[in-house]
Amino acid sequence: MLQNGTISITMNGIPHWCKIAGAEHQTIPIVVVHGGPGGNHYTFERTIGLKLEEFATVMYYEQRGCGRSDAPKNEEDYSIAILVDDLEKLREALQIPKFHLLGYSFGGQLSLEYALAYPNRVETLLLQAPSSGDYKHSYHIQLAGFEKVAHQDMKQQIQHILRLPISLKEKYDMVWSIVDTKAVDRLLFHDEQYAKHNRSLWKESGLTNPGVMAKALFQSPPSIPLKERTYEITVPSLFLIGKHDRNTGTEMAKELAKNMPNVSFAFFEHSAHFPDIEETKMYAMTIKEFLGL
Repeated sequence: MLQNGTISITMNGIPHWCKIAGAEHQTIPIVVVHGGPGGNHYTFERTIGLKLEEFATVMYYEQRGCGRSDAPKNEEDYSIAILVDDLEKLREALQIPKFHLLGYSFGGQLSLEYALAYPNRVETLLLQAPSSGDYKHSYHIQLAGFEKVAHQDMKQQIQHILRLPISLKEKYDMVWSIVDTKAVDRLLFHDEQYAKHNRSLWKESGLTNPGVMAKALFQSPPSIPLKERTYEITVPSLFLIGKHDRNTGTEMAKELAKNMPNVSFAFFEHSAHFPDIEETKMYAMTIKEFLGL
């Protein structure tokens, strides 16, 4: 039986930060897979995590080189295959026959990849605004999002950059170099108050994303796009999408889901990329009902 508390579990030679809460419920664990790439669970633990722990066993872990977990010595020692295997090593260490995977943003992508590799180990997939691993598509969505939320001079600068005869990646990098905190918050959140709360928790955590994982993953994309493989995933899957998401968007979620045979959608009217923060109560209730708890 799982016990509540924070522990370190070594997966493929890397000590990982892990935390178990709500073990007293003795439910099939919800293993939470964070975004980024390179993010952490600090904010999730202190917002939606508290609600989920009221009715379910919740297992948090931070991926190699992320948050409070150790990093590999080799900065290139990151790949989807390695991250999937790390997650399987976690399951083996905890002796869990099956788990629910709750992946948000990049964590949704990683959860889908795990379900493809280990279909018999996943009870359900809970996918919040999942990314697809298609960087070009992501760039287009974010650039369109920034153009929409930017104000006055910044909007004009962005529109100028988008017209330049340069590569999509160069446009993306240039736009990110000029956007300010308020523009990023408008991209990721529907309501400014939640953006401010999120930033305060980031600051409180003292954790940073060095970008090492993202760089390594960008250099080694899957040979077959994820969207072309999701038809193999047959476990019950719930997509949790904010209607104002300009970071991955409803378009990307629908693209991933269109060939999956056992899919449900939950749309959040007053959220962008983080319905877990902006509509915490509704988000928790939606998951509770989907899992039949």
